[in-house]
Amino acid sequence: MNMTSIAPALVPLLVTLPLLGAAIALIAGRHRRTQVVVSVVTLTAVLAIAAILLYVVDSGDKPIAVSVGGWPIPFGIVLYVDRLSALLVVVSSVVLLAVLLFSIGQGAADGDDDTPVSIFHPSYLILGAGIFNAFIAGDLFNLYVGFEILLVASYVLITLGSTESRIRTGVVYIVVSLVSSILFLAAIAMIYGALGTVNMVQIAERMGELPQQTQLVLHLMLLLAFSIKAAVFPLSFWLPDSYPTAPAPVTAVFAGLLTKVGVYAIIRTETVMFLDNDVNMLLMFVALATMIVGVLGAVAQAELKRILSFTLVSHIGYMIFGLAIATPAAIGATIYYMVHHIVVQTTLFLAVGLVERRAGSTSILRVKGLMKAAPVIAVLYFIPAINLGGLPPFSGFIGKYALFDAAAQVGTPIMIVLMVGGIVTSLLTLYALMRAWNLSFWREDEDSAETEARISYLGTAPAAGVETERRVIPKIMTAATTGMVAVTVALTVFAGPLYDVCNRIGEALLQPVSLTQLQDDSTGTEKAP
Repeated sequence: MNMTSIAPALVPLLVTLPLLGAAIALIAGRHRRTQVVVSVVTLTAVLAIAAILLYVVDSGDKPIAVSVGGWPIPFGIVLYVDRLSALLVVVSSVVLLAVLLFSIGQGAADGDDDTPVSIFHPSYLILGAGIFNAFIAGDLFNLYVGFEILLVASYVLITLGSTESRIRTGVVYIVVSLVSSILFLAAIAMIYGALGTVNMVQIAERMGELPQQTQLVLHLMLLLAFSIKAAVFPLSFWLPDSYPTAPAPVTAVFAGLLTKVGVYAIIRTETVMFLDNDVNMLLMFVALATMIVGVLGAVAQAELKRILSFTLVSHIGYMIFGLAIATPAAIGATIYYMVHHIVVQTTLFLAVGLVERRAGSTSILRVKGLMKAAPVIAVLYFIPAINLGGLPPFSGFIGKYALFDAAAQVGTPIMIVLMVGGIVTSLLTLYALMRAWNLSFWREDEDSAETEARISYLGTAPAAGVETERRVIPKIMTAATTGMVAVTVALTVFAGPLYDVCNRIGEALLQPVSLTQLQDDSTGTEKAP
């Protein structure tokens, strides 16, 4: 039996395995070791399945569509795996597994003080199930269900420990998420009322039957809902205050993955359902504002997690930029940059988690001399930092160069403006991250008063004075972070094959799939699309 024949049967396991693992972990709430084993085995199995699916859909040049419950397409729930969804599930699985190992080390060292494991493991696996379900959803309502699954789990994770700051920021996060979900659900209802379907491919085929103004309203409603989830400016106000207060593993996985689910939804919206409805000029202005405003916020921060949270917002702008160019090369570059950012942003937050344990603070005004005290942490921060800043030859440079090259091929004045904005954003990102490096790692206790005076303007920055207890760093936390740094380097070493896959994704996304093709690709209850 070859992999192509068994691939359709594997697709539902991407969601059912994490849900089953969450149930077992919840039952084993008083047995930490059992929960750890279940979580690690579950995510490892999902990673293996996702890798098989990516190989099958890429080598066979044909997506896999599975109609759950035996209902014929477009009726019922359709799980759809193409190169894009398979690649993102692979990357998400790697990130979730690495962060899980990091959290296991933290839990073993701290007990239940910061991340109560009896709650953490079930919630974490449910979060993974929601992410995977969103990536393979073939209809809008199942995409909505995926969002809600991951959001319910994220509500629990972001408030772990029940400290005042976590509850306060958690409330803001919940309210914003609910507003986004209400908008999304309203848009689904309107689309179903107008077109009689929620299947994405069938929506695309029927969308031309509606008046142009109606199409625009539906288009903008979905974009608005997804832009809140993706933290696109000016709808990103909630993110910098929400993420930094959560436990380090939670912050890392949120920063790496949750906003990318929103970006993924925007990609599907623009390339499947509204390929013929042009809002690219609007997306270009939004992309420019997101890049510039986000990175200016990062420059004004004195706390490492807040710096990274603002750079997270700014780099979402690059993905919207690539999507707005709307050429196969630009879409391919966007996917590559998306993969790069998931991995690098997660790695940086894990490295900052190590800094917090070693120094007792993440304020660059307080932390000093870590180059001598913790040289390994210094390296683990430095490599992804210069990668995110876009220095050659790292993947950050490759992704940005590809985006700029795609924009230059279009050559319009707005493209030139966006390229300049992207270069400025990259330079300011590098400045913010290297300033943090210089102050936290190179600066010594005996440095001159002149150095302190130069950074005094940061004294009023939010959370600049927060200090926590210094804690031992378990080897597994360092190993998990080192593994993620190795993955960031691998994105550069294997940039050629990965970029080829991303280019094939870009070309395929701009070639509309018909309902007939989707039905031909499906074999029923557990058949490939």
